[in-house]
Amino acid sequence: MPQIKGKRIVVTLACTEAKEAGVPQSRYMTTKNKSNTPGRLEKMKYNPWLKRHTLHREMR
Repeated sequence: MPQIKGKRIVVTLACTEAKEAGVPQSRYMTTKNKSNTPGRLEKMKYNPWLKRHTLHREMR
């Protein structure tokens, strides 16, 4: 019997401020439920190169 896949997918979050500052991008892996959040996921996460919390957006 085939296994039913869930609605959760793995997404990568990338820092939005790193490119402007000229430092390497901070990236995080997380999961999201596609039916509850159909748009791009945005979270405030810590960027170790900038040494502060910055906005991270879902990559496509």
